[in-house]
Parts: sequence; C-alpha cells; structure tokens
Amino acid sequence: MSTNIYGNTPPLLGARNLTNQKNPDTDVLIYGVPWEGACTWGDYTGCELGPKQIRLSSARYSTYLPELDHINVEDHLSLGDVGDVSIVPHDVPETMNRIEDFAENLWKSGKFLVGLGGDHGITYPIVKGLTNTGKKVGIIHLDSHYDNMPHHEGDKFARSTPFMRLYETEGVRNESLIHTGIKGPRNKPETGKHANEAGAVTITINDIREQSDLKKYANEIYKMASKDVDVVYLTICSDVLDFAFNPGGPVDGNGLTSYELLTMIYEFAKRGLCGMDFVEVYPQQDFNQNSAHFVSTAVLYVLAGHVHGGQAK
Repeated sequence: MSTNIYGNTPPLLGARNLTNQKNPDTDVLIYGVPWEGACTWGDYTGCELGPKQIRLSSARYSTYLPELDHINVEDHLSLGDVGDVSIVPHDVPETMNRIEDFAENLWKSGKFLVGLGGDHGITYPIVKGLTNTGKKVGIIHLDSHYDNMPHHEGDKFARSTPFMRLYETEGVRNESLIHTGIKGPRNKPETGKHANEAGAVTITINDIREQSDLKKYANEIYKMASKDVDVVYLTICSDVLDFAFNPGGPVDGNGLTSYELLTMIYEFAKRGLCGMDFVEVYPQQDFNQNSAHFVSTAVLYVLAGHVHGGQAK
C-alpha cells in the first residue's frame, strides 16, 4: 500500500497515513478540506488546492525547531493524517454538512486537530462539529478581515460569512471570539458593527503593533478567548500576514510579520488549544509556493507550544 494520502501527495510532515484507519490512534489528527465556495471578489483563487500543496511542501521539513529549546515535535507527539473531507463541488449545503460530520467524528476522539484549507468558510462547520460534542468554545481568529457578513449574494456559507454563522451558534461564546489582526479597507463598514452587536472582541493590527511585549499581549488575548469556555480553537487566515510574507494569499498590506504570527500562536498553544486550522492558501498564485511552505512552520509552532504547555500526554 502506498504511504501517500492520494496520488503523489504525502501525509503532512511525515505523519502516518491514517486514511483507512477507523479509529485513529495518534496524538494529532491532520485533515484537509479542499473547498472553495463562492468567490467574494474576482475569479477562482485556487485555495481548494491548498491541502495538496501544503502537504507536498511539507515533505521538505523535519519536525525539529532549534529556536524553541531544540524541540523535535515528533519525539513528544505522534502525527497522523486522515486525508481530506469528501466535498461536493457546487453543492454548498451538502459540503458544509460533510465537513461538520467529518470534524465532529474527529473531535470525539479527543485528539488535537489540524485542518488545512480551503477557504475560510470551512471554519464554521469545523467549529460547529466541535460544539456538537457538548463543548463551549472560545475562538482566536487571526485575520485581516472579520469574515462576518450575513451572506454573499445569498450564500450563507461563503468565505466572508463564517463568523456570522458562529455568532449564531449556541456552543460558541461570542464574548470569547477574538477577531485578531483586523485591518484594511477590504473590510466593509458594517463588519465592525456586526462584531460589536454580537459581543465579539476586535483587536486591530495597531493594537498589536503598539504593544511593547508581544508575548505578554498574546497571553492577554488568550485569557479573553478562554473565559467561561471549555476549549479554545485557533483559526488562521493567511492574510493576517503582510503580503510581503504571504505571496500565495490575498493581497493585504500592513499585516503581521512571520515572526509576529509565529510568536503569538506559540504563546496561545502553550496556554492550551484544542485544535487549529490554516486557510486561504492560493497555490496557483505563488510560483515558489512560499505560502504553502510556511504552513508547516506555523503548524509546528503550535504543536511545540502544545508540548511546552504540558498539554501532550
């Protein structure tokens, strides 16, 4: 049997291939959601190719991070890749249901989940699956944009809508939903109003940049996300990074550096996360696949924080 997930596509970061295993037994479960729904502007971006390209790019890397106390993540955590959600092109409701069911089954395992997008619309059904297990959820949302519109041309599950759906989800504590890194004129005026009305917290790029101690501020963000909830989930849109650090993603300037993002997510993970996703990677727009390559480092920083925070068994 091939060790690849499908075709020439290996598991992420050398993980075990668990695509045919009914009861995954690794500490970390990795999965892909190769989905792009309604484009909110312009043409097809290629983010449904994200899970494949992120896995292909990851083949270059070990799990060793000398800058983080010389941790080798695989010495502490076993990694398994369960493959991709089976999406149905052009059938948005069916695909959302499939993502929710897929994620719920994984959440029931109690493992740490790593989701690879896909557009940001996938975060709603992933978190909905988590709430279906009875958990009250706080969310740290790293993004340039609120992604909280009521709909996009009638589509309630487009990439610009997932946080409106999450505001409406009973198992999500809106006051513990932290929109972090928000910036720029691609946000519409009503998006900030929607967040305020829902009770969600907004942290702008200037709020982050004006801090003298980024690690301390990351811990303050985590405290807000973890208040009165059972678990905290991390979702990262590639465009929270400045486009200088994200050539294969939306074109947004004035964003975080890669150092700033990695520092923050490592601190979040040390405090305790149940899982994460990384979305909006556009392989067909990135000649060198820099953005897809970066995902491996981001995932490893989160997993290293998970270990250093004492969360690994």
